[in-house]
Amino acid sequence: MSQHYDAQEITRFSTDLLLAAGLDDDKAHAVAEVLVEGDLMGHTTHGLQLLAPYLEEIQSGRMPVTGEYEVISQRAAVQTWDGRYLPGPWLILKAMEAAEAMARSCGTGTVVIRRSNHIACLAAYLKRATDQDLVVVIESSDPATKSVAPYGGLEATHTPNPIAVGYPTDSGPVLLDVSTSITTNGMVGRLNKQNSRLPYPWLKDHQGQATDRPEVLFDEPKGSIMPIGGLDHGHKGYALGLMVEALTSGLAGFGRVQAPTQWGASVMVQVLDPEAFGGLEAFKRETGALADACRNNPVAEGDPQVRIPGERGLDLHKRYSQQGVPLPEGVPEALHNWSERLGVTFPQARQ
Repeated sequence: MSQHYDAQEITRFSTDLLLAAGLDDDKAHAVAEVLVEGDLMGHTTHGLQLLAPYLEEIQSGRMPVTGEYEVISQRAAVQTWDGRYLPGPWLILKAMEAAEAMARSCGTGTVVIRRSNHIACLAAYLKRATDQDLVVVIESSDPATKSVAPYGGLEATHTPNPIAVGYPTDSGPVLLDVSTSITTNGMVGRLNKQNSRLPYPWLKDHQGQATDRPEVLFDEPKGSIMPIGGLDHGHKGYALGLMVEALTSGLAGFGRVQAPTQWGASVMVQVLDPEAFGGLEAFKRETGALADACRNNPVAEGDPQVRIPGERGLDLHKRYSQQGVPLPEGVPEALHNWSERLGVTFPQARQ
């Protein structure tokens, strides 16, 4: 059963852990806030479950604790950065700031980052843009790992490659965060550690048989995660996964060809200002009309009302902010260990 922690206390604790590990003040605050935001929105595989691995990255020297990214190319509405494997959440927040400034001037702004460290939960960034009446698109891949096989293939070639989009409407934001594979590495890894099974056969073993056993991703010869669409319509998720690779590693000019060995990410962050196109009010009127049509759509007897992408996450955020953030099994134990190692007091769980 999950233990609940006060959101401000667990954020402060996470910040203090990162500071004790040597991370710069602004970077520590950015990482802690984004990780807790992931848990607040219900994305528990990409929330504080990642803090212990991030601390390992810091202590091993793979995640630099100080310094800046390098701008390696720049035009009026485009920048490409070398992230130098600095903390991913800090880099993404900086990229959103830069992209917003370009969008306010040019209507759109895009920052592509090579050699970012892991960037945590993409959904955790979106509302920062929609609250400013902007549209944001974030895509990510990790050229150092492979877990998703191409449709019809047996060997993994790429990562789950998520796409996240946030945009305002006149009835609240739409926030979507979807992997181009059926499930994520984080979920498969967690269930494997717990000796549990996936809810459905979302993986393929090395012979191409669908399975719900997470261990096939770690056994030799390895299996793979299926693209969105599975055995019958996986060509769609496969195509989207390739698109993400092109818009991240491709545009960054650094990826699988260079064969990096370090956990990290290639990222695209794009911000658009609707005012520069058909106008903000027209944009929100159009997006709101469709969102309302979906919300008010008739459903079968006994079924819940249709939800808009992001509504569940925002509802959870409101509830957990009041009642406490639930941390899944294994996460408090891992953070207790780090609190002892770094001399930072672990907060009490709520009763």
